Amino acid sequence: MQRIVAGITTLEQHLEMVKGKREVYRPPSCPHCGIKLLCQHGYYYRKADLRVQRPSLNPVPICRYRCGGCRRTCSRLPECIAPRRWYDWSVQQNSLSARLDGLPVGGGGDDGQPAVRSTARWWAWLQARGQIFAFSLRCRFRELGRASDFTGFWRQVFATLGLPRAMAWLDREMSVP
Repeated sequence: MQRIVAGITTLEQHLEMVKGKREVYRPPSCPHCGIKLLCQHGYYYRKADLRVQRPSLNPVPICRYRCGGCRRTCSRLPECIAPRRWYDWSVQQNSLSARLDGLPVGGGGDDGQPAVRSTARWWAWLQARGQIFAFSLRCRFRELGRASDFTGFWRQVFATLGLPRAMAWLDREMSVP
């Protein structure tokens, strides 16, 4: 099941979709048993707005669906919210981009910036899964095949696609993160 709904790039856009067109979040079938009988089953809430500016959009509702067969629930996230991560894709991209450029990254974690430990974990994740991600992205986007090394490839991904869109594409084929 695709956990990421592509094309919803901001929290504001996500909130509008939840109010008016929440059907875009309905999975085509249950990820657990495969039955196509899914009903809206309320929401769960995430603290997805970590921007320092006010007013905060937290808590952000995430649509939840329940399978009529196995009775389990599932949900899908907008492109702007990373699954199983505290910070969104754009913050991660900024940190990873700085790391690619050899700049010091991370802060104390209390000023809206990710902690050094978080950025180190993201860097390790990208290095561990980077080859698999690169292969899949190069198969889909030919222009990315021109970059020869790890650093050049990810700079090109960040410049052309951006990490949120790249992860939405990868989510169609594999589990990210």
